[in-house]
Amino acid sequence: MKGGWRVILYALIFTFHRTPFTLAYGQSKQQLEKDKAQVEQELKQLNKDLAKAKKNSRSGQQQLNLLEKKISQRTRLINNINGQLNMLNVQMAQTQDSIALMRTQIDSMKTEYAHVVRVLYGERGNLDKVVLLLDTKSYNYAYLRTKYFRDYSRYRRRQAAFIRQKEEELNEAGLQLARQQQETTTLLAQEKKQKDELAKERTERQKSLKQSKQQEKTLQAQIDKKEKQKRQLQQQIQKIINEEIAKANKEKKGAAGAGADKSTTVSTAEVALSNDFVSNKGRLPWPCFYQKVVREYGRYTHSSGGQNMNNGIDLQCKSGTAVQCIFNGTVSRVFTCPNGTKGIIVRHGDYMTVYANMGTVTVKEGAKVSTKQNLGTVYTNEDGSAEFSFQLWKGTSSQNPRTWLR
Repeated sequence: MKGGWRVILYALIFTFHRTPFTLAYGQSKQQLEKDKAQVEQELKQLNKDLAKAKKNSRSGQQQLNLLEKKISQRTRLINNINGQLNMLNVQMAQTQDSIALMRTQIDSMKTEYAHVVRVLYGERGNLDKVVLLLDTKSYNYAYLRTKYFRDYSRYRRRQAAFIRQKEEELNEAGLQLARQQQETTTLLAQEKKQKDELAKERTERQKSLKQSKQQEKTLQAQIDKKEKQKRQLQQQIQKIINEEIAKANKEKKGAAGAGADKSTTVSTAEVALSNDFVSNKGRLPWPCFYQKVVREYGRYTHSSGGQNMNNGIDLQCKSGTAVQCIFNGTVSRVFTCPNGTKGIIVRHGDYMTVYANMGTVTVKEGAKVSTKQNLGTVYTNEDGSAEFSFQLWKGTSSQNPRTWLR
């Protein structure tokens, strides 16, 4: 009897410290997911830009720059995945700790509960409610025993509910742990894939860098060759100009020897044409339609560090662009440029205009030409580009075409 009461009282004063199952998710998980989505979107755009750049064989440096950006973004993505993995590892450790704690609590509660049940079962013959109530020294003792019976019943129900709740929380923790382990497996697979992609991109970068350096050497060689041809063209034009001036002076002397009338007629015509040409300064038409000015008149420093003199203006045109004479005159020379293209010199009294880098020529030496008359077409390179050079001279001095054209 006394043993039964001790068990009841012990059960009633037994205090259960309930520790509910909670998972401590990092507050930055959503931010990591957001950053990851943003990086993946940026990588997708970089892939599009890189594919576009690869179509242009001359954009080696652009491809290299895009690859560098991709590698940087890919590394950022891997770091993001590692951050999520670290968070998952912490969460899994917390989950495992919670599972261990709940199992200890459940085992303790079950052991205590079983002990109470066993003792009460052994005392079942001595725990008759009526007897216990009547076997009291006073009414107060009877009241207290009645209260103990009521509290004891509530305790057993609550204890059984606690055990069921803990078991449910334990099951949920097990499921959560399984989900975390699956998420970890998925992230590890993503990390491996990203590292493989990163290795490929680094290999591609090395290849692109090598190609870029080779392209740079090839391009520099082409530029050097082009600059050399330009210098040769300038020298060639200067030589032709000098020859034309010498030729004109010789013709004037020949006319003077033939008689005053002929000399006067030639001189008057030349002067009139020159004056007419000068009177149209700033209003002369451009020799062709162009997309942009590649190089203006004057001295410039090229990529190799040296300096050249551009005696005219260089224009980028569309393939097959027609070239027109800017003023009335006479075709005094049709020549071949150092790069194999054609050139024309038209005389306008004391002035001469030069049309170089032409693919076709439709006039012959000695032909009279008029303003806006077609002289031929601009030469088109193998890559589809077309660059036309125009010069204007007065005697042996080159002029800035900008001051003459409208």
